[in-house]
Amino acid sequence: MSHKIFSYPNNHRVWKAQIAGNFTGLQIEAPAFQIGVDNKTPEFAAKFPLQKVPALETPEGPLFESNAIARYAARYGGSSKIYGSSPYEASLIDQWIDFSANEIELPASAWLYPIFEIVPFNAEATERAKADIKKALELLNKHLTYRTYLVGERVSLADIVVSMALYRLYTMVLDITFRKNYGNVNRWFLTCVNQPQFRTVLGETKLAEKMAVAKGATAAPAKKAEAAPAKKAETAAGGEEEEGAAKPKAKSKLDLLPPTKLDLDEWKRTYSNNDILKVAMPWFWEHFDAEGWSLWLSDYKYNDELTKMFMTSNLVGGFLQRMDKLRKYGFGSLLIFGEEPKLQIGGLWLFRGTELPEELWENPDAEHHTWTKVDHADPAQRKLVETYWSWEGDFGDRKFQDNGKIFK
Repeated sequence: MSHKIFSYPNNHRVWKAQIAGNFTGLQIEAPAFQIGVDNKTPEFAAKFPLQKVPALETPEGPLFESNAIARYAARYGGSSKIYGSSPYEASLIDQWIDFSANEIELPASAWLYPIFEIVPFNAEATERAKADIKKALELLNKHLTYRTYLVGERVSLADIVVSMALYRLYTMVLDITFRKNYGNVNRWFLTCVNQPQFRTVLGETKLAEKMAVAKGATAAPAKKAEAAPAKKAETAAGGEEEEGAAKPKAKSKLDLLPPTKLDLDEWKRTYSNNDILKVAMPWFWEHFDAEGWSLWLSDYKYNDELTKMFMTSNLVGGFLQRMDKLRKYGFGSLLIFGEEPKLQIGGLWLFRGTELPEELWENPDAEHHTWTKVDHADPAQRKLVETYWSWEGDFGDRKFQDNGKIFK
């Protein structure tokens, strides 16, 4: 018996399961289904007593509720590829699924349903919904400051569920003006929907150019800008500075290097949006410029002190946060090897220039690592670069279990 999902066409709640299935190898059929007719039959009601969609028919039995169906697809075949590599990661994913249901889906419905003419327009309810969506986006934007994905370093069910909760918002009402303050969320959302597993379900995603409004609604008059004292913002060092009155930054020596054919931003997009070994790494080696860039292997000097995974993960996260000045000049993968109580940290890095950049030493933790230059012409060392960056392959005597972070 195949897996069949019943719903009306273009239901973003169905897409969650279909996208998850694309990651885990679960094929889900979506037969033609007429709401108000097919879901009212005695046969349907016997399997799905709520008579609501989406509803999934599996060889083991029926399932309803879209997040339960998405979880089933994510767990299919015993796979944990997108449901976390540990009980803690799985719980983090569940946390974001609950966040999506409570903090995004509810206000999104209040904002969008009047546009779809499902419920009458209510100006006050719409404004409350917009405010609630802003709060959710602010939280997501902060969380994604130093992260590519919501949980871990690869797409998880959390990314699938939350991005689909935002999908109608992004394509209908989050126009350029509304979304401009949420750059990290925008980058994450576009990274997700451009993954092949998403695109086969969604097709091309076009963001809203103009905010859709419900019938009977009128655009609020623009408020006249008022002069205001310059806001104060925390600096990286924990102090305060006047916005618009920042001191000019000293130019990095790396900015004075000759032009290079390796575009770092293009590399990061290629890495994020494609199969790493089949597409991204061939692109990298084709564009790598040994006169403009260098590759480095790092190894933590005090691995014998690493006994707890959560402490080691915090160490890795803190190290990468303090590398912020190098984001426009570098890329890397910092991995955790072994099992408690014997853990190790190792990384593989790309930096602008042929030597370790001065900015690296502004991170006080950098001296706690040994740094060894990688010979890109050596096939064995090239393979090591691909292994570290894809998280797949032979790490020698080190045991790797999908724990680490990508710096980009």
